Amino acid sequence: MEMQGSYNFFLVALSFLVAVFGSYTSLMLIGGLRERSGGAKFIWIAFAAVALGGGAIWTMHFIGMLAYETSMPTGYDIGWTFVSLLVAVFIVGLGISLVSSDNKSMSRLLIAGFITGLGVASMHYVGMDAMIMAADMIYDPVLVAISVLIAIVASVVAFWLAFNLNGNLQRFISALVMGIAVCGMHYTGMAAMTMIHNVNKLVEIDSTMEPLTLGLFIFCFSMLLLVICLIVALANLNKAMYEQMERDEDEEDADTLDASSSVISSAA
Repeated sequence: MEMQGSYNFFLVALSFLVAVFGSYTSLMLIGGLRERSGGAKFIWIAFAAVALGGGAIWTMHFIGMLAYETSMPTGYDIGWTFVSLLVAVFIVGLGISLVSSDNKSMSRLLIAGFITGLGVASMHYVGMDAMIMAADMIYDPVLVAISVLIAIVASVVAFWLAFNLNGNLQRFISALVMGIAVCGMHYTGMAAMTMIHNVNKLVEIDSTMEPLTLGLFIFCFSMLLLVICLIVALANLNKAMYEQMERDEDEEDADTLDASSSVISSAA
């Protein structure tokens, strides 16, 4: 028997909000990669991977899953849920590392976006398999392919925006676009799924937390983490700006001194 589900639109709205905020934070962090090298660059890649992979993508995905309500109790396997988080952060970090190298060619951008898109899609379907319920899931292959395509295109666009935009308004608009793309991939993947009730499948749901409570908890924790990442990004970017201003002033002073010395020498 096919099971019908519905969405808690409050949690759907939260999933979109965290996707946009996570995308904006990651854009700020990736923007700081341009001036980094060595170990500092690796740290910034890790922060950006956590913001984009863990915040914008995985948190949006998990809250979106909790937003899907069915008539039967549903739990989540902690191990597979954690694996899906690691997949999201690691693959996104790999993509950012590839595209942030000195060789910023279009081919490298496409390869990084393709790998990241496949990683995001893998995270989604691993996360779906983490659901514990007395039902079997079957997928529409066409919608699955569309969801993977959305993930790849969204990843390519996200990387291009991250390394080509500077203004805050541009970043905010880009974050909105990325949030829509991330949500589009997730809810297309959800639409590809059909639940078939399996009377022979016995499951034990150990979790006692309601989906709304769990979703709010994950949302608050993720937002706190993203705020910390954003503060780090803003602090370091401001520091870099002041250091650049000081270097410019030193160069101007040196030019003025040279000009004065030339005038004195000419007069002599």
